[in-house]
Amino acid sequence: MKRFLDRLNRDAERWLLLVLYSFIVYVIFIEVVRRFVLLYSSVWGEETARYAFIYLVWIGAASAVRDRAHIRIDVLLHYLPPRGGAIVYLIGDLLTAVLVCLAIYWSLDPVLVSIKFGNVTDGLRIVRAWFLIAVPLGFTVVMVRLVQSILRDLGDLRAGRPVFTGRRLFD
Repeated sequence: MKRFLDRLNRDAERWLLLVLYSFIVYVIFIEVVRRFVLLYSSVWGEETARYAFIYLVWIGAASAVRDRAHIRIDVLLHYLPPRGGAIVYLIGDLLTAVLVCLAIYWSLDPVLVSIKFGNVTDGLRIVRAWFLIAVPLGFTVVMVRLVQSILRDLGDLRAGRPVFTGRRLFD
């Protein structure tokens, strides 16, 4: 079971990103063929691709937090001792956690309003809250990854190991 959870922790976002990205490419390809060959376009195709892209962005953000792959200016970290670099990373993660908490709080309001009034999507005619929940859900996964990052950095700091600086794009 532990092995499964480790694998899920390591690869869950990658597989979800692959599935969502493949879905978007497939749907957009089909819609282009339908529009220019069959002279007909569906409403659901563009809408599902748009909402899948929203989920893709939030899952990608969580993956980037896990791998420390977000864009950052780290030239100052090269001049700091390893312990100082670890403290800068910790401060950055804590500030990001505060921002994420605020974002979760503020992004729940549109979801609750959508549920309260039964708002539906334009083309699919399903409850819009299923798609609006992507933002607070995405920020929640980002928060989980931030907590993991903070715990990893604290462990590295206590053990005297160099802090995890991130993975390269294609590692």
